Amino acid sequence: MNHPGTVTLVGAGPGDPDLLTLKAVKAIRSASVLLVDDLVSADIVALAAPQARVIHVGKRGGCRSTPQGFIHKLMVTAAREGECVVRLKGGDPFIFGRGGEEVEHLRAEGIEVRIVNGITSGLAAATALGVPLTHREHAHGVLFITGHAHQGAPGPDWRAVAAMARDARLTLVIYMGVSGIGRIEAELRAELPAHTPVAVVQRASLPGERQVVTTLAALAATVAREQLASPAVIIVGDVVAGAAAAARQPARFRVA
Repeated sequence: MNHPGTVTLVGAGPGDPDLLTLKAVKAIRSASVLLVDDLVSADIVALAAPQARVIHVGKRGGCRSTPQGFIHKLMVTAAREGECVVRLKGGDPFIFGRGGEEVEHLRAEGIEVRIVNGITSGLAAATALGVPLTHREHAHGVLFITGHAHQGAPGPDWRAVAAMARDARLTLVIYMGVSGIGRIEAELRAELPAHTPVAVVQRASLPGERQVVTTLAALAATVAREQLASPAVIIVGDVVAGAAAAARQPARFRVA
């Protein structure tokens, strides 16, 4: 091929293929090369054309992953060979998906980049619970934050985060926080009441989805007892009270 290729960063959403945008489906079907994250479901990858080359570049918080630099190299090389490259990422490329890093690198290499948004797992988790992330009476905003610090970095100041959530009446949506749940609970409790409602949703939108509703005081103990693990989203705030009420109905939830 002697014509320049392109790279499209596509958000695969939380996992359910029905939650893909039409634009995402079109991009996946038109790709000649797909670089696929670990959390992208097989049903979504199956939408690719039979002749497409699929390369799995596992990316999952807390697990061994393909080095980011190697992924950059794969994208640039394929694009320069004239391929139609799709970088298929779980959730949304620009929410904790390293999409910003990839766009910066590709543009610096003179590669045309397109972005297709996907439903982020924090939103999918709230929808699975049947609760909003914002509410005129209970939450004036929402804060998406990662519990997985970059290697060597201290991570979020959870006390400051909790104080902001309290004072501004924000819902906290914590990604990749299960491994550090003890510290997160302790630091949040310094500024938020122990009875603050909390929900943990594991594998939102997928067949193996699990939901637990608890309180901030019991968060770490609940995660340990229920053996909740990544990928999971933690939602903290008064909006979760609605999920606790729904949990008393047929068993989609477990209340701890």
